[in-house]
Amino acid sequence: MKATPLSNCERRFLLRAVEERKRLDGRQCYDYRNVRISFGADYGCCIVELGKTRVLAQVSCELVPPKPNRPTEGILFFNLELSPMAAPGFEPGRQSELLVKLNRLIERCLRNSKCIDTESLCVVAGEKVWQIRLDLHLLNHDGNIIDAASIAGIVALCHFRRPDVSVQGEEVTVYTPEERDSVPLSIHHMPICVSFAFFQQGTYLLVDPSEREERVMDGLLVIAMNKHREICTIQSSGGIMLVTDQVLRCSKITAVKVAEITELIQKALENDQKVRKEGGKFGFAESIPNQKITAFKMESAAVDTNNVEEQAEEIITKADPPSEVFAKPILHTPGTAQIGEGIENSWGDLEESEREEAAEEEGDSEAVAFECQKMETEDTSTMRETKKDDPIVLSDSEEEEVVILEPQELPKKTRTQTNSKQENTSKKAFNKRRKKKRAAY
Repeated sequence: MKATPLSNCERRFLLRAVEERKRLDGRQCYDYRNVRISFGADYGCCIVELGKTRVLAQVSCELVPPKPNRPTEGILFFNLELSPMAAPGFEPGRQSELLVKLNRLIERCLRNSKCIDTESLCVVAGEKVWQIRLDLHLLNHDGNIIDAASIAGIVALCHFRRPDVSVQGEEVTVYTPEERDSVPLSIHHMPICVSFAFFQQGTYLLVDPSEREERVMDGLLVIAMNKHREICTIQSSGGIMLVTDQVLRCSKITAVKVAEITELIQKALENDQKVRKEGGKFGFAESIPNQKITAFKMESAAVDTNNVEEQAEEIITKADPPSEVFAKPILHTPGTAQIGEGIENSWGDLEESEREEAAEEEGDSEAVAFECQKMETEDTSTMRETKKDDPIVLSDSEEEEVVILEPQELPKKTRTQTNSKQENTSKKAFNKRRKKKRAAY
């Protein structure tokens, strides 16, 4: 984990606060943060919040062959994941030292303490046993990951239900929850971890350290204990030397905290089981407080329908009088009518500037058309006169006279299309005359 290092000023401030027996969140030195447990819709799924540290736990199971050295015992598998979603310093897909240490501590707390009866997970000795897998995901990191993970793990295991099975000869039948009720795991006790942070070589002690307090601490002591005051595991890290009295003092504090947390877990399990039996609403969505914006809930507000007519009349009287309304539709052209709220339709009407431009375009187009028509009539008349009156003169030379027809002057606003038409008609007339001369020759 590559966390952002603290500055010297921040480090001195935190250490000074520890010396003065003050904490950033207002707790006392031996106070634990609030623990909140919420269950999912499925069995074996829960979220544990230890202050702002949140851990999601999910339990699953499957039938597998047992281990050769333990043919009559089930298999327990634990996995804790630290993702960048919890803190930017965590690297995905990398087994850091912190992650390895936490996984080993979880295994010692839950597996080596024999809190789960593994022999009850055997279906057929030497052939089929249940493999219980516990996946822990850190959702938000605000210090003391191991305590939140241990609470979430034991709560998920207590809440989990495996399918019921029956064995007939060599055939194993697994029943769905609709066919037979699921079977809970056989749990002997509930071990819970409690962490202690030491400062200045054990001079000062804090319970349940936060993320900033973990950065400046000299060492950490983790004690796993159940409500019967049986120590399941103990681990010290940081390279500090602890006196026997300090360890005994921490164990006494652990016994008190574990008893409180165990009672809270049992109440949460009982409430969830009661709601499921009564057919009430349960799951993560129901556990979110209604005051939060993520709840997607809103209380129904009553609407007062008294004196509605009187209020409507007052609004009408105070309102401004309506504008001019045409009672009858206006017929602009035969076969059409006005549709709307009595306002005259002005769609299609042109403004004065647009009208002048349209009139100029119409006049220009008429002038061009008139000139083209006049030129065509003159060409046809000249062709007729040459046919009737002019004699055909044959020359001895093969060279023929080339007649160039020049178009008359047209107005400036003429189109290119009219010029192309005139050229085409002049070329056609010249080709006809040339053919006639060749035929006569």
